[in-house]
Amino acid sequence: MPDSQTNPALTAFLASIREGLAFGQIWILPASGGYEIRHIADRQAPLDTLRRVNPDGLRRLAQEAPGGAFRPLRTAPDLASGWWAGVAGGAGLESAVDQIYPGAIADWYAASLNPVPVTHYREYTSRQSGMYRITAKLSDAQAAAVGRACCDARFCIRRRLWTLPGLEADAPEGKSLIPCLEPCPLLMEFARKAMRIDQEEAPPVPVALRSEDLLSIRSALERVRDAAGPGRVADFADPLNPRRLALVLDKLPGVQSASAEE
Repeated sequence: MPDSQTNPALTAFLASIREGLAFGQIWILPASGGYEIRHIADRQAPLDTLRRVNPDGLRRLAQEAPGGAFRPLRTAPDLASGWWAGVAGGAGLESAVDQIYPGAIADWYAASLNPVPVTHYREYTSRQSGMYRITAKLSDAQAAAVGRACCDARFCIRRRLWTLPGLEADAPEGKSLIPCLEPCPLLMEFARKAMRIDQEEAPPVPVALRSEDLLSIRSALERVRDAAGPGRVADFADPLNPRRLALVLDKLPGVQSASAEE
């Protein structure tokens, strides 16, 4: 693995750590002879209260949610806490971070370049073939709704930099330093499902509801969305998939839930 002398991304990353750096859901700080990594939630925890993890075990740790379920999306906001790992030198840190967030340091560095190498939705979908060609057929409004639902901070902590009309890049607040430079496979599968739903022959069902009824529906959908277990993240055939619920919520008329009004 290249060291910081020949790796500009690693050189810049090490320089950014200083007295500590929040990167995704991990906290990195200089330590004697190297660096220390822990969950950001354990930033202030005494070291002797945390379980020590060998750097080689970080990949397995990152693959399991707190309840033991498999984590197919490494940047989902459910990284387990209660651990720490010590690594030696910049190369050791790069290897450790890569086990938790593969390719994240390179992406972080790429986002600092001018111009940033972003592939926006329309450009990306225009290159698709096979079953994903359909994703280019989404209107701007449909694609923007898919992006808002799929990339919500409840589901992914990457800061989305790719855009399309009606969908600006994520603001730095609420997301992490890890950028999203192009639509991911999960987004593409979700866009494909959304297009299939909108292509169904049956017309939309007209329903006359009062604002209080809409508020009840919105609140119920939000509760189910937020209470959903890990399940199959990309099982978009499931009507209770959290991202599908988020997409339905995006389509509802603008009635705030009770939680949003507080």
